[in-house]
Amino acid sequence: MAKYGYTGAKPTQSSSANTGVFGVNDMVELLNKGKFKLQTINMQYLVIAGGGGGGGPAGSASGTGGGGAGGYRNSYASETSGGNSTTESVLAVPKGSSITVTVGAGGTANASGNDSVFHTITSIKGGLGGQAYDIQGTYGSGGGSGSYISTTVPGGLGTAGQGTNGGNGYGGNTNNVRAGGGGGGAWVAGQSGQSGNAGVGGTGLTSSITGSAVTRAGGGGGAGPASGNTRSGGAGGGGSSNNTGGAGGNGTVNTGSGGGSSTGTGGTPGSGGSGIVILRWTTADASIGATRTGLIDGGVQTDGSDSYIVFTAGTGTVSFT
Repeated sequence: MAKYGYTGAKPTQSSSANTGVFGVNDMVELLNKGKFKLQTINMQYLVIAGGGGGGGPAGSASGTGGGGAGGYRNSYASETSGGNSTTESVLAVPKGSSITVTVGAGGTANASGNDSVFHTITSIKGGLGGQAYDIQGTYGSGGGSGSYISTTVPGGLGTAGQGTNGGNGYGGNTNNVRAGGGGGGAWVAGQSGQSGNAGVGGTGLTSSITGSAVTRAGGGGGAGPASGNTRSGGAGGGGSSNNTGGAGGNGTVNTGSGGGSSTGTGGTPGSGGSGIVILRWTTADASIGATRTGLIDGGVQTDGSDSYIVFTAGTGTVSFT
């Protein structure tokens, strides 16, 4: 009689495999004792949250800030994570379990973005751009500050390991000197406004997790009421600003970039770009489950000996076998 009451070969366990026939009660007992080896797959990921919307409009008297990029967390190869931090460790994902995935939407005008999630990894929403005031709170990357009377108006704060700060706004007693700050990017902070010069959006980061280099998570541009005082968004999809009563640029879809700000009567700030979740693993280690609920993706792709999948919208679950 073999262990656990079964005839024939005894069930065996190692750090990489469970072999043999295990009864349900036996599995429960072993799990409770921490002795049943759950099978996992080493997963590399790029998780970017939705970018913040630009600030404004603020008539013709104030500067407005660009939206901040969504939090940027990366465990692929030796690439940089947000805020110029080191690569995160690969994540051991249980095989056969339903793993949560959420792709954060971008923020509308004057609103922060939304978090993106993969299993235990959460990337924090990008900060909204300021509208003649400072930005309170901490985000993936901070939104740029607006400006009015105060000489320096602080930008929003980024989260360490995910993004950078938004630029300060520059205020004063006359319209022609007021200028908003640029939204923070994943790599470079938003530029602060100076007298008569709004800040450009911060630069994003580049990843080759899909086999091709793509830059994402740029900050939105700030604006001021002075003539010509508009600024570009950061590289990676940040929206440009508008100070003539028109629309600020939207952050590029699926980059987590910030929206551009707007000044001038009737202007419309840009929206933040939606986030993205990309997973990559060694093809021989696992195949993706047939059922993926509530998510939009482009299917499983291959790059050399690895497979990857890109989730572009939704919230739901995925499993690996």
